[in-house]
Amino acid sequence: MSNHSDLLIIGAGILGLSHAYAAAKRGLKVKVFERSATPLGASVRNFGQALVTGQPPGPMLDLARESRDIWGHWARVAGLQLKRNGSYLFARTEAEEQLLEAFCRGRAEEYGYRVNLLKGAAMDDLYNGQFRHHRAALHGLDDQQVYSREALPALINYLCRELKVEFHFSTLVRDIEPGQLRSTAGTFGGEQIIVCSGHDYQTLLAEEIAELNPQICRLQMLRARPQVDLQLQHALLTGLSCVHYGAFADLPEAAPVQAQILRDMPHLQANGIHLLISPTPYGELIIGDSHHYGSDPSPFNAEQVDNWMIELAQQTLGCQIQVVERWQGVYGARGPGPFSFLRAAPGVSAALMHTGVGMSVGPAMAERNIAELWGAA
Repeated sequence: MSNHSDLLIIGAGILGLSHAYAAAKRGLKVKVFERSATPLGASVRNFGQALVTGQPPGPMLDLARESRDIWGHWARVAGLQLKRNGSYLFARTEAEEQLLEAFCRGRAEEYGYRVNLLKGAAMDDLYNGQFRHHRAALHGLDDQQVYSREALPALINYLCRELKVEFHFSTLVRDIEPGQLRSTAGTFGGEQIIVCSGHDYQTLLAEEIAELNPQICRLQMLRARPQVDLQLQHALLTGLSCVHYGAFADLPEAAPVQAQILRDMPHLQANGIHLLISPTPYGELIIGDSHHYGSDPSPFNAEQVDNWMIELAQQTLGCQIQVVERWQGVYGARGPGPFSFLRAAPGVSAALMHTGVGMSVGPAMAERNIAELWGAA
């Protein structure tokens, strides 16, 4: 058996890396195991949006705010690019505008969301009038973006170089039990083992995870070039997102928005489409997404779903786009709550997200899990 560690982590996505950081900064000896040569799961297939504004009041909002500070620290120490200028959520209809107004005068005031509502001349000034065809825009000042494909490798490099976290890539963990794991790289011992394997519910702790009745969400995603030089520096959303994000979805004013979608755009509801757009550091845009749930994600994408998303994106951006890449996102979804920390056996746990906001809340969630295992330090 290889030398003993304080913590063994399975999975090098954002949850695995967040747990590694939280433990290593406490001086603990950490090893991380990843089956692929580089992270390839939900954490690199996403938009890179770390949203505070959309999180509902309570634990998720608290975690998002705490995670925002952690991302800021990582940007400084790991050199990853982080846009901290927020997001714009556009109201396209009167119902969406009324929902954003209600949010600003009620929930935003009560729970301290840092937002501004842009209308009229302020909309005309936004990106030189590129978005003046919308009725209003909610500027979420605390929202952030990273380019996940580069941010995760930068974080891995920092953890390895500065915090002495040991990584084993291209290594499949076959089995775990209290105190040790067996892998294709050998057998390793550890005081604690945390499984952070995303939507893989069958390789490790299958019986324990099955009791949570989780599902898998499959998403269609695009990377595109706008046909005008937008120089976009903010994440973009539309009122469609208001019926999906907990900060807005339970407000009375959300009901007319939902009714309007069902009446005028039932295909969007049927396919779980609500537009998100993130700029990359290279002038391109990550665009999506759709949501289809099940026990196994279908490998087959529907061209019509992509076409609907392209149409929405062009309407929102006010310009044509050229698609340069398509892929399938996937994440664990619909468990007993937004996340779980499953204590399967003494010294053996699983950290699971049941929503697609791991980038938004994962860093702080890991801090709490490590503090639970080792005590606040």
